[in-house]
Amino acid sequence: MKYVRRARHDHRGDLGLLLLRLGTGGVLAAHGAQKLFGWFGGHGIEGTGQFMESVGYSPGKASATAAGLAETGGGVLLALGLATPAAGAAAAGAMAGASAVHAPNGFFNQGGGYEYAATLGLTAAGLAVTGPGRFSLDHALGHAVNRGWMIPAAFAATAAGTALIVGGRARRLRKAKEGEQDALFEEESME
Repeated sequence: MKYVRRARHDHRGDLGLLLLRLGTGGVLAAHGAQKLFGWFGGHGIEGTGQFMESVGYSPGKASATAAGLAETGGGVLLALGLATPAAGAAAAGAMAGASAVHAPNGFFNQGGGYEYAATLGLTAAGLAVTGPGRFSLDHALGHAVNRGWMIPAAFAATAAGTALIVGGRARRLRKAKEGEQDALFEEESME
């Protein structure tokens, strides 16, 4: 007698993806809302724009708007599980830009490093590649905006944009540093 095994879908993985999407997407959306609207103790476009200028992202308001939209939009879409490749890639790109700011401080967040931004970015990227799971709008809509070809397309577009933005920041910082001249002689203190 032959036994026929029916494939049974294990929902544990889908539940895990839902939790990752809700947690990561919620955190990203909250950070974006700080930038865009000043919510949750944020500084809004004006204050964030000034900060962006101070760390080399110019023009500041446009940079604040782009980062806020990538974080808020990417976060909300990740949480919903909608357009997952584009959402994850956009969030990962925003976190690459944030990581560039924190990189001079080393890895760990406690010293101002890029640990936190990198973790959010890698999680968003992982979700973009893995997909949202069954408990998602992508699944409910038949994966109309979650096709396999969209993953490399979304990451290629995000990588190109991120390279231009982060590269432009690096050039501005280098140029500003070249304009500063180190003292030729150190002054001796007279005590």
